[in-house]
Amino acid sequence: MENPAPLPHLALQCSLPAALEAMGERWSFLILRAAFNGLQHFQEMQASLGIARNILANRLARLVAAGILERQACPGDRRKVEYRLTDKGAALLPTMIALRQWGERWETGCPSNPVLVDTRDGAPVRPIRVYAHDGRPLEWEDLCFRDRAELAGPAAE
Repeated sequence: MENPAPLPHLALQCSLPAALEAMGERWSFLILRAAFNGLQHFQEMQASLGIARNILANRLARLVAAGILERQACPGDRRKVEYRLTDKGAALLPTMIALRQWGERWETGCPSNPVLVDTRDGAPVRPIRVYAHDGRPLEWEDLCFRDRAELAGPAAE
């Protein structure tokens, strides 16, 4: 199927700008990677990332305000805080993996180390792909945008 003409009137309804507003800069992604790797404390993140304290504090506050991380008092020491992924933050995992895989292919040209593996069998994860409702892998040429009003059934909801 040939891609129809662009739908400029729908661009204002696209959620990508809102997603980029929440996550759209380098330090936010690196902080999120640190959270996925189990870092929860300000000092751990600062030491791991080599980020200035003011920038880290600003980005953590933005990620908390966006609902991507939550700030909690440490159970053992109420003076310290932990930053934990929310469900919204954890839902960014496929995005993070896709960006890492893209960087391996197009920017560094080599596989990252450490390798991301399945804890069950130790095998590396497969490349992130876009799939059709019936499981077929899709390429850009297989996709087009449609106004939601044109869709029928559950896809319209």
